[in-house]
Amino acid sequence: MKRGMARTALGFGLLLALLLALAAASLVSGSVTLSVGQIVSALFAPRDTFTLDIVRNMRLPRLLAATLLGGALSVAGFLLQTFFANPIAGPFVLGVSSGAKLSVALVMIAALERGVALRAGGMIVAAFAGAMLVMGLILLISGRVRRMSLLVICGVMVGYICSAVTDLVVTFASDANIVNLHHWSMGSFSGIGWESVRVIAPVTGVGVLCAFALSKPMGAYQLGEGYAESVGVPIRRFRTALILLSSLLSACVTAFAGPISFVGIAVPHLMKNLLRTAKPILMIPACFLGGGVFCLLCDLLARTVFAPTEVSISSVTAVFGAPIVIWIMLSRRSARENP
Repeated sequence: MKRGMARTALGFGLLLALLLALAAASLVSGSVTLSVGQIVSALFAPRDTFTLDIVRNMRLPRLLAATLLGGALSVAGFLLQTFFANPIAGPFVLGVSSGAKLSVALVMIAALERGVALRAGGMIVAAFAGAMLVMGLILLISGRVRRMSLLVICGVMVGYICSAVTDLVVTFASDANIVNLHHWSMGSFSGIGWESVRVIAPVTGVGVLCAFALSKPMGAYQLGEGYAESVGVPIRRFRTALILLSSLLSACVTAFAGPISFVGIAVPHLMKNLLRTAKPILMIPACFLGGGVFCLLCDLLARTVFAPTEVSISSVTAVFGAPIVIWIMLSRRSARENP
C-alpha cells in the first residue's frame, strides 16, 4: 500500500516538474530567444514593449492553450477507452476529431462568405455538433459489430471521409481567408490569444471536473456493466454522460487547435504504466497533466526544430504517439498468445 502511494506521489511529482520545465522552455524558446530575466521582467516589471508583446500576448496564451487542450484531449481519450473497453479508442482514431473539424470548417466557411466572424462559442458549438454526429454513427456501428477491431477500423474510415471532405472544401474555397483554414485543419496552437484562452479554460475545466466526479461509477463500469448495475450505477445515463463529456472535450480541442492525432490514445496508456493503475480517480488528473506535458513538448518541437518554419502539431504528436499505439497493439497480442 505504501509502495503504491509512493509511486503515485512520485508520478504526479514528475508530471508537475516536467510541466513546469516545459512551460519555462516554451517561454524562452522561439524565433526570438529570450533570457529568464527578460521573461520575468516582461511579466512583472514590463519596460520593453517588444518583449512584453512576445511573452504576454503570444507565448503565454499559447502555452496555456497547449496545456489545457492537451489535457482535455487526453481525458477525452481515457473516457472513450473506458466506454468502449478498448485501449486504442480515442477521438482521433474513432473519427470524432475529424467530424468536429468538418463541422467547424463548414460553419466557418459559411460565416466568412457572409462577412461574419465566427466567435469562439460558435466554433465550440459547431465542433460539438460534428463530434456528436460522428459519435452517434460510431454507436450505431457498434451495435452491429461485435469485434472492437472492426469498430476501430470503421472509426478510422469515418475519420478519413470527414478529413477528405474538409480538405476538398478548404482547397476549393475562393476567399483568401478561407484558404488560410488549411493551416488550422492540419492542427496548430499558433495564433491562439487570450480571448480564446478565456473560453478554453472554463470549458475544459468544467469537462474535466465533471469527468472526475464520475470517477467512482467509472471504476465500477471498468469491472463490467453487470457489476456496475449491481452497485447502483444508472448505466444508460452514465454512458450518455461519458459520450457527452468526451465529445465536448474533443470539440473544444478541435475548435481552437484543429485535429491533433494520437494524444488521446498514447497519453492514457503512458499514465497507466507510470502509475501502475487504471483507477479513474487517479487516471483523470494524471491524464490531464500528462496530456499537457505531451502537447507542450510536441508544440515546443514543432516551432523550434525547423525554425523559423513551424510544422503542424499533429505531425509531431504522430511521430511520438504512433509508436506507442503499435506497442499497445503488440503488447495486447503477446498477452493473448501467452496468458
